[in-house]
Amino acid sequence: MWRTALRTALPGPWRLWPVVREAGGALLLGALAVLIDVASHECLWPVFGVGTAVLFLLRRGLPSTVLLLTAVAAGWAAGPLPLLACVGWSAGSRVKRVGVLAGSFAGAFLLMTATGVVKDAGSAPMKLMIGFSLGGFLLLAVLPALWGRYRAQRRALLDAMRERNEQLLRERTMVAHQARLRERHRIAQDMHDSLGHQLALISVHSGALEVDRTLSDRQREAVGVLRLAAVAAMRELREVVGVLHDESTATVPAPVGPPAGGGRTGGLEGIGKLVESSRAAGTPVAFGEDGERRTPAANVGHAAYRIVQEALTNAHKHAPGAPITVSLRYEPDALVVEVVNPPAPEPVGVRAGSGTAPVSGGQGLTGLRERARLVGGMVHAGPTVEAGFRIAAVLPYEGAGGDPAVDPAFGPGPVGEEPWALDALPAVDGVTGGRRRRSPAIGCAVGGAVVLLTVLGLLVWGVLAFIGAANDATVERSLYDSIQEGTPEAEVVGRLPAGNGFFTKDYEGSGPTPPAGSSCRYFLAGDTTGSGSEDAVARFCFKDGVLVEKQHYLGRF
Repeated sequence: MWRTALRTALPGPWRLWPVVREAGGALLLGALAVLIDVASHECLWPVFGVGTAVLFLLRRGLPSTVLLLTAVAAGWAAGPLPLLACVGWSAGSRVKRVGVLAGSFAGAFLLMTATGVVKDAGSAPMKLMIGFSLGGFLLLAVLPALWGRYRAQRRALLDAMRERNEQLLRERTMVAHQARLRERHRIAQDMHDSLGHQLALISVHSGALEVDRTLSDRQREAVGVLRLAAVAAMRELREVVGVLHDESTATVPAPVGPPAGGGRTGGLEGIGKLVESSRAAGTPVAFGEDGERRTPAANVGHAAYRIVQEALTNAHKHAPGAPITVSLRYEPDALVVEVVNPPAPEPVGVRAGSGTAPVSGGQGLTGLRERARLVGGMVHAGPTVEAGFRIAAVLPYEGAGGDPAVDPAFGPGPVGEEPWALDALPAVDGVTGGRRRRSPAIGCAVGGAVVLLTVLGLLVWGVLAFIGAANDATVERSLYDSIQEGTPEAEVVGRLPAGNGFFTKDYEGSGPTPPAGSSCRYFLAGDTTGSGSEDAVARFCFKDGVLVEKQHYLGRF
């Protein structure tokens, strides 16, 4: 328990330089408090000297408590006043909650003022004592606190902005990495769709030539080697595509779509060319369109093209020689793309062992579903009743909004240009992260200006109040001469000023011996002033309700 209390009161770090700094500051302020108190004839100077040193050491761990204790000490003696500035700075920079800080300073001012009033009661007017106490507290405690709070808030703001900048840089690196993965996925998908389709056509062509009876055995053998090479190339392509696809989807979902910028490789107009290519390979393909033709969004047309391309590729691989039906149906709210093929016919004239199992990487249908999803559509793929296969896609004409291959964070670019280039990333504001923040200097400057203006106003008011109090303690020579001994006390008191013990307390009991049993009032004389430690004093002594004596003399203070 005591260790926790000690760590709270004396927080670290306690390395060599902090220890030297704290010890040196405590000794310096303690010695300064002793010197000031000795010069001002304060009998408790040892207590205030030691207390000042101890409070300086505790100011970092217990700023509010030390502020209150220092205010009490500063209200009683002048020695702890330099410590008040250090404690005010520490409280302003270390007390985080504004309510606690304001309450601490308000309590410190009240304690300082109450202590000073109790000690010096009757020596000066109450309002003058409160005014001087307020001015001194604002200058010695509040003004350093405002500066300390500004420095602390500025340091905290710089640390927060530094962390924000580092976070933005990390996010920028992550965005660039994700963009590279998206681009890798797009390349893999296009390789799968385009090159896979072309290799499938090569395999179909070579398979048709392999059963052509007009070719010699050597020619058929060469065609068989070509077909096997195409199948091997397709298998290797799908392995590479699978690696790229797995790496690109390990971190971020990859958008699937046409190349950003540049010309597109397909659309509804390209579906006819796909059909013609398949027909040229010897596969009967029927193509039809139903409904009122409409022009869909570019990304929707490209998705339809890729769906037909993948469906034809699958039909060539898994049902070679089977007739294929491709149909486009224009519904009121969506485009329906359908590709159907029956099971493959029994091969005729193929030598044993010349067939190979179809190559499938398992990425084709997954890519089709992703393409349809990105434009707001859906894909259904499955066997038909006749043991064939059917792929159907429903694609809205307007799509899901925007080109899925173009990330809005990077913008479009020409084909071959890296969309993840750092120059295309959003700018990172290294200071504020895109948000303007108000400097803490504004509030502290306003607070400092208010404090200075308040102190200036109190100073002017204090000077005027001091002059007025001095006038209340001064009797002009003409008034002194006009008052005669034997005049009733009430009449004399009515003609004299109010008096002020702050100016005359040092002269009470001075001068010639007053008459026995009389009570005297002392004033400063307004006509002459002694030199150095002397002032002209006017004394009026009363007994039994009348003025029995008046004296004019030089009093020492």
